Amino acid sequence: MLGNFSYHNPTKLYFGEDSLGNLKTELSNYGNNILFVYGGGSIKKSGLYDEIIAILNDCGKNVAEVSGVMPNPTTEKLYEGINIAREHKTDFILAVGGGSVCDYSKAVSVSIHCDDDPWEKYFIRFEEPICEIVPVGCVLTMAGTGSEMNGGSVITNHEAKLKIGHVFGDDVMPKFSILNPRYTMTLPKYQMCAGIYDIFNHICEQYFSGEDDNTSDYISEGLMKSLIHASRIAVKNPQDYEARSNIMWTATWALNTLVSRGKSEDWMVHMLGQAVGAYTDATHGMTLAAVSLPYYRYIMPYGLKKFSRFATGVWGISAEGKSDEQLASEGLSAMESWMKEIGLVMKISELGATEDMIEGIADATFILNGGYKVLDHDEVVQILKASM
Repeated sequence: MLGNFSYHNPTKLYFGEDSLGNLKTELSNYGNNILFVYGGGSIKKSGLYDEIIAILNDCGKNVAEVSGVMPNPTTEKLYEGINIAREHKTDFILAVGGGSVCDYSKAVSVSIHCDDDPWEKYFIRFEEPICEIVPVGCVLTMAGTGSEMNGGSVITNHEAKLKIGHVFGDDVMPKFSILNPRYTMTLPKYQMCAGIYDIFNHICEQYFSGEDDNTSDYISEGLMKSLIHASRIAVKNPQDYEARSNIMWTATWALNTLVSRGKSEDWMVHMLGQAVGAYTDATHGMTLAAVSLPYYRYIMPYGLKKFSRFATGVWGISAEGKSDEQLASEGLSAMESWMKEIGLVMKISELGATEDMIEGIADATFILNGGYKVLDHDEVVQILKASM
């Protein structure tokens, strides 16, 4: 039975090659003190930085910058951004970059007027903001996280060896996001492929839960098939606009909360991957790829019907003359072949994880109960060892 749910997403999207032309109009809705947040030097090399600055100047905005936001934003970087934003009396945060920049900007937005320590309040106690929230807008340069249309934020605390995500409510979602697939074409192929798997796994986390034959699962299967098709084209020709457009649009729909409606969700691959990332600082999508198959093969017997459906509905494998076990196993083998085809990392040891880290990574893995099997500590260790 499809469960009871509500659905609301307040983010306005502008998609396409001319989408940046809408930034000036959107900025007119907000105050003059803008915090411009971005990552490394890629937006300067591409010329996007100069375009954004020209628009901000044309709008008469007073601009402060937070640059150097890393792929796994840290608590130290969060505190730095909060201090700059407070000194600037920030009215609006403009995030220009990939999902980490968007995530980071949302964390800053709920922390500027917060009296508590934001790490403790939001990422340890998982409390909601009761202070004023500074609005955020995004110009996206990497497809993967879906952060452009959700309330999620992930922060890494290296001292505590923890990487934790908090999904905030509607008020923290970006007010608008600008998506131009051309901006994603400057990414190295490794990062593109990591983003592709991040998208795929977002869908899997919502798909591999519940046994219901519901609309959400049919949408998920369509999104996965579209992504698989586009990924094969993009890996061969990263400059293919149509493929990059479909990847970018799928990324948004994979995690704007639509396909999770009316059902439970798993998210244990993300808990495992984030714990690996806390120890290795490895690229997020690659940590997910490295732990996925050992996890799914472990829980497959507990969700056999969905895994066999995955084989037929996503990979087109014939069910004739096969048991559910055979079919489910063939589906995961097809997934493995595709992952290797597009160049994903398949072992956490390739990301810097070592045997002596396993217990610590297991300790840093949050155990969730939305999937087919609630893991215990020993099972997490077993899966991590299988991921080596």
